[in-house]
Amino acid sequence: MTARPRVVVLSTLPPVGHELLRQQFAVEAGGQVAGAAAIVTDPSIPAGGALLDSAGSSLQLVANFGVGYDNIDLDAARARGVRVTNTPGVLTNATAELAVALMLAAGRRIAEADAAVRRDDWGRPDADELIGRELAGATVGLVGFGRIGGRVAELLRGFEVRLLVTSRSSYAPSPGVERRDLLELLGASDFVSVHVPLTAETRHLIDADALAAMKRGAILVNTSRGAVVDTTALTDALRAGHLGAAGLDVYEDEPQVPQGLRELPNTVLLPHIGSATATTRDAMARLCADNVIAVLDGRDPPTAVV
Repeated sequence: MTARPRVVVLSTLPPVGHELLRQQFAVEAGGQVAGAAAIVTDPSIPAGGALLDSAGSSLQLVANFGVGYDNIDLDAARARGVRVTNTPGVLTNATAELAVALMLAAGRRIAEADAAVRRDDWGRPDADELIGRELAGATVGLVGFGRIGGRVAELLRGFEVRLLVTSRSSYAPSPGVERRDLLELLGASDFVSVHVPLTAETRHLIDADALAAMKRGAILVNTSRGAVVDTTALTDALRAGHLGAAGLDVYEDEPQVPQGLRELPNTVLLPHIGSATATTRDAMARLCADNVIAVLDGRDPPTAVV
């Protein structure tokens, strides 16, 4: 009997994904990758040449459980003839909803208000205590206008906001969406939400100069990749009061979050949960498994990166 191909799952894959893979392959959670035909990773797991070489010549695929793939050395994969896949599309709505939730939470100072109640500090005489900013009627700038940015725009329509976008994408803007260059968008927006992939060009796209260009008191939301924003510059802008608040789901050195950022009261900090709904994670797991099954069956995967 021919041995079934080995699939090594290095990430946390929901049961539905494991079940689909086990129907056809020998699946191992963690452990050694030597001799694996496919490796399942996620954006927190670096997959460079060393990992690919550890698997050996049997390796055909690195399947990323996530839409971002900056953790994978694509040049190393190409050089070794290894396919790379990700899971786009299925997490669009969940991530877009979280971006809007962060706008609301940061604007209405939800984290600060929650902390006040928990420490029994409700009812201070200061009339300005916990005065926030409404999303309704605000100008919202979307940096990046692909699937997720486009869905954020759709979700915001009920708030009757003015929508500005800057993007290299060919995604066609809907009626009422205004294209602007980055600096113009930053200077005009009350809320700025970041939705670009991490590349050499977008690393620290939102740097000290970009933050200085933002309106005083504006709110920055990032659900894309942490390194798109210069953390030190962001912390300084928040501490100085130039920015009103920030809502973050991603960080430069996850899972480490700088102490200076964690100490600021005008932040809403989440542990990278953009796709963390049961529906989305199951859909991601199915797509990840479908990619593995296709490649090991000699077919093109549904969502190829390389």
